[in-house]
Amino acid sequence: MTFRLTFCSLIALAAASPAIAEPVFNRIASFATADNMAEGEDRARATSAEIMTATADGMELIYSDSPLNAIGLIDITDPNAPKPIGNIPMDGEPTTTVVLGETAFVGVNTSESFTQPSGALRSVDLKTKALTASCDLGGQPDSVAISPMGDMLAVVIENERDEEVNDGAIPQAPAGYVTRLTIKDGQVDCTSQQIVELTGLAEIAAEDPEPEYLDFNAKGDLVVTLQENNHIVVIGADGKVASHFSAGMVDLDGVDTEKDGKLDFTGSLKDVPREPDTVAWIDNDHFATANEGDWKGGSRGFTIWNRDGSVVYESGASFEHEIVRIGHYPEGRSGKKGVEPEALKFAEFDGEKLLFVGSERGSVIGVYDVANPAEPSLKQLLPSGIGPEGLVAIPGRNLFASANETDLGEDGAARAHVMLYERAEGEAAYPTLVSEGEELIGWGAISGLAVDPQDKSVLHAVSDSAYEAAPSIYRIETASKPARITAAMVVSKDGKPAEKLDLEGIASDGQGGFWLASEGNPEKDIPHQILHVDAAGAVQQAVELPADLTAQSTRFGLEGIALDQDGKLWMAVQREWKDDPKGQAKLLRYDPASGEWAGVRYPLEKGEGWVGLSELAIHDGRIFLIERDNLIGQAAVLKQVTAVSLDGLEPAPLGGDLPLVEKTLVRDLIPDLKQWNGYVQDKVESLAITSDGTAFTATDNDGVDDASGETFMWSFPVGTQTASVN
Repeated sequence: MTFRLTFCSLIALAAASPAIAEPVFNRIASFATADNMAEGEDRARATSAEIMTATADGMELIYSDSPLNAIGLIDITDPNAPKPIGNIPMDGEPTTTVVLGETAFVGVNTSESFTQPSGALRSVDLKTKALTASCDLGGQPDSVAISPMGDMLAVVIENERDEEVNDGAIPQAPAGYVTRLTIKDGQVDCTSQQIVELTGLAEIAAEDPEPEYLDFNAKGDLVVTLQENNHIVVIGADGKVASHFSAGMVDLDGVDTEKDGKLDFTGSLKDVPREPDTVAWIDNDHFATANEGDWKGGSRGFTIWNRDGSVVYESGASFEHEIVRIGHYPEGRSGKKGVEPEALKFAEFDGEKLLFVGSERGSVIGVYDVANPAEPSLKQLLPSGIGPEGLVAIPGRNLFASANETDLGEDGAARAHVMLYERAEGEAAYPTLVSEGEELIGWGAISGLAVDPQDKSVLHAVSDSAYEAAPSIYRIETASKPARITAAMVVSKDGKPAEKLDLEGIASDGQGGFWLASEGNPEKDIPHQILHVDAAGAVQQAVELPADLTAQSTRFGLEGIALDQDGKLWMAVQREWKDDPKGQAKLLRYDPASGEWAGVRYPLEKGEGWVGLSELAIHDGRIFLIERDNLIGQAAVLKQVTAVSLDGLEPAPLGGDLPLVEKTLVRDLIPDLKQWNGYVQDKVESLAITSDGTAFTATDNDGVDDASGETFMWSFPVGTQTASVN
C-alpha cells in the first residue's frame, strides 16, 4: 500500500507542480549487443547482455554474452552515444565479471554436463584484451564479487541442477559452495582458494546447496543466496559462516494467478517461498533480495533484511502492482512467477540511498529510496529492454545502466540491449500512460484510440487479442502527464465477455456508445467484423463484412475505424487481400443506415518486411492513417502518418474495380519514437485527432509478450498537408 500511494502521489505532484525539479533518471541511449559483432560476422546470430559491470573510471561497460561465449565491451565516454569496443572470447560461458584497475576477472562455466561441472576464473588485460591468467575453480561459477579493499574475490560455485530431471527438484549432486581467492599486486592468487562449505544449512535439500548470488559489504562480510534451497547465508570476513536462515514464505493478495488471457488481480497465493536470486547490501547491517523464485516459488517482490535474518520490509505484491499500473504486467506469467524480480543494485547518488529492482518478465526497473530500510518509497519506474539481468550504477557520473538478456533478433524482433540512464533535474520521461484509482486497473496492448465527443482531453482506447478473454475499453485522461487510465470496461455480449474478438479500432458513436473494429483471423475462426456497443460496453449489433469480401481475406484484417460527419464509417484493412493489386490495401466504407458497403484502394509504400496500415482517424475533411513497416530497432524505416482527402472521394461498390486514392505525408513518426532513447518500437497502432487538430498516437506493447512492455503515447499537431508521397 505504501508504494502505491507514493507512486500515485508523485503523478499528482507532477501534474500540479511541473516546475518543481528534482533529480530523476531518464534513458539517454541504448546499445544493441549485435553492434559488438566484428565485421563479417553474422549479425543475425543470437547475442545477449547478462551480468554487467563498469571500469573504475566509469568509461566502459563490460557484460557477459553467453551465446557468444564472450564478454562484450562498450565505450561510454559519451554516454549519449555508446560505441562498440568488441567481444573477447572466453573459451566457455561467461557468467559474472568484476574489475580491478586494468584487469577484469571473469567467471567462466566450462561444464561438460550437470553432473560434471567445471569452471575457471579468467583474468583479462583490458588494455590489450588478452587473457593473462586462469584459475581452475573446481565447479560451475555464477556470481563473482570483489571486496571493497580490492584484496579478495569471492565466487559462487553453483553447480546448478538439471531442470529436465525430476521436474527440476533438488537435491541433484554435486553440491555447490563459495570459494574465496586472494588478490596480490592486482592479480589473483590461484593457490589461495578457500572453500566455504554450505552443506547442512538449509531446511530444503541441505545436502545440495545451490548458491546463486553473493555480495560484499564494507566490512568484508558476504551475503549469499541459495535460491533453490530458499535459504540465505552470511559469511564473515574471516571466511566462516556467521549466520544462516530460511528465506521464508510470503502471502500475496491482489494477484493474477492464472494464464487465461485476462487481467484479474483478485487472486491470492499463500505460503509462497521467496526463493531469492540477487542480493545486495544496503549497509553493514541490512541487505535486500530480489525474490525471483525458481522451482517451487517466487513471491513477485523484494525483501529487506537485517543480517540476523529478521525481515525489515517485505514488498509483497506492491512492486508487481506498480508494474501493472504502467502496463508492463506479463499476463502470460500469471500461472508462474508473475513479474519475476531478478536483478538488484544498491547505490548512493549524492547521498541519496537508492535500491534498483529489475523485473525480468515485466522488463522494468523500480527505483526506491531506502534511506529508511523499513520504509522504502518508490521514486520511479524505468523502461528497460527485454529481461533486465544486470544492473550497474556509476554515481560519479550520475549514470545507471541495465543489461537486458533477451535477444529475439532471429525472429526479426528486438535485439538484446544495454540501456543507459542519466540522473539530472527535470521530469521523468516515462511512463507516458498509467492507471490509477482505488481499484487496480490492468492494461496493455493498446491498439486503437478515439476522442471523447464531450471532452477533447479524454480518449477511449481498446486492447487487442493479447487479452482475448477480456476485450476492454479504457478511459484515458490526457490533461496530466503522464496520461491516466481512470476506468476500464469489458466488451460483453449476453452478460459475458465477448468472444472471438481482436479489437483494433474504436470510434465514438456520438451518443455515449462506440463502434469497434475487430481485425479477424480466418486461421483462428475469428470473424472480420465491426460492433456497435453501448456506454457499458455491451454489444448491440455485430456486422460481419460481406461474404464475397471475406472470401478474399487474410489474417491481416481491419485496423481502425472512424465515423464521418455524414454518419458513415470508414475502416482500414491492414494489408493486401487476395483480390488486391500488390502494394495496395483497402479502405472500406459502411453506411449503418442502409447497410451498404463500398471502398477504395490505398497505395502502400515499398519496404523491407511488410508495410501496412495500423489505424485511421477523420479530421477536417481528411482521413489520417498510420502506415508502417513491421520492423523494429535499427531495422525500422517506415512509421508515418498520411492523409487522404475526402473532398470528391467516391468509393465504389465492392466486387468491382475500386478507385486508387492519393495520399499526402503528414508526419514521419520515427524521430518521435526515438525521443525515449530506446530502440524504435515496431507497432505504432493508435491515432485519434481532437477538434483543434491535436493528434494522439500510441504504441502497442503486445501485452509484454516477447516485448519490452513499453507503451509510448504522445501528441502533435497534424498541421497542414505536405507534398504527395505517391
